[in-house]
Parts: sequence; structure tokens; C-alpha cells
Amino acid sequence: MSDMVAVTVERRAEVRRETLETQIRVAIDLDGQGNAQIKSGVPFLDHMLDQVARHGLIDLAIEAEGDLHIDAHHTVEDIGIAFGQALARALGDKRGIRRYGHAYVPLDEALSRVVIDLSGRPGLSFHVDFSRALIGSFDVDLIQEFFQGLVNHAALTLHIDALRGTNAHHQAETIFKAFGRALRMAIEVDTRLGHALPSTKGRL
Repeated sequence: MSDMVAVTVERRAEVRRETLETQIRVAIDLDGQGNAQIKSGVPFLDHMLDQVARHGLIDLAIEAEGDLHIDAHHTVEDIGIAFGQALARALGDKRGIRRYGHAYVPLDEALSRVVIDLSGRPGLSFHVDFSRALIGSFDVDLIQEFFQGLVNHAALTLHIDALRGTNAHHQAETIFKAFGRALRMAIEVDTRLGHALPSTKGRL
């Protein structure tokens, strides 16, 4: 079992995570065009991660094979972990970025808010009351598991609040779209900062 991380080129990174439960590859380009090539074996997650790429204007490639004969838990969680690792590596020392990002996204009756701090400290505040437990065959509990894995390994602070919504698919989609847009803001290069860090601590 191993976690192998390639050397970052510009603001790009690739992570390969292999365990007895999953084999995952994540490649990310923070200065991309919103292109996504995602094959996780979990169709609903593929749809959600495509939203992150498109609304975050990052290029994202994910290939995963997991023990889906058991359930999707290990696959979804480990994709979150590998995504977080790739994001952390692509950001490097975080010099010159905005650091903070936020977004409100509606979809019909649903509305979600996501706030990000690329703080170097993992923390997830997840306040979502889904209207039902399953979206198709997808267990909505796995959405929190995905973000927990991402937060822990990207070392970022993430607040997710579903403010309104009666359709679980709409609730989930607004969360992932808002995450993509908040991430886009947080990773954006701030020309006024130059090569400085957006922190009084001297590191993030």
C-alpha cells in the first residue's frame, strides 16, 4: 500500500493512491479551462466532480477502481483524500494567492453557501439536511465523507451550509458548484500580493 505524489510542475500535480480497497489517480491543473475526465465508478460522484472542475475553472482527471461490490464508501472517501493531496501539492507554498473564497449557488428551490480558507489547518463544518438518504443509489452521507477526506489532506478550512432545498439532487449540486466557485476564488493569484503570503504567520 502506498501514496505516491509526483513533483509539482507550475500549479499542477498528480497523485496515485493505492490501498487494498482502492486504486486512484488524480491529476489537477489549477490554471486550467474547466475540463474534466472523471471515471470513478460512481456516476453521481462523476457528475458532481465535473461541476467542481467547470465552476472552479480547474482541469481535473480522476480514475478510480474500488471495492464497489461492498459499497461506494471507500472509493468516495479515497477520491477525496487524493483530491486533497493533489490540491495541496499544486498550491505549493501558496504565495500570491487570495487564500479565502466564498460562493452562494442556487438551483431552483435549493441554495448553498461554501466558504474556504486555504489555512494549512484542516477543518470541516458541514451543515446539510438532505431531504432524502439516497440520490438514485448514491448514499448522501458520502458527500460529507468526500469533503472530510479532502479537507484533511489539503489542510484547508471548509464551511458548507445548505440554506434551502427540498430536492436532494439540487441540494448536492449546489454544494459542489459552490465549492468549485469558492475554490476558484481562493486559489486565484492576487497581483497586488506579488510573491507575498496572505498571512501574518509567514507560512500557510
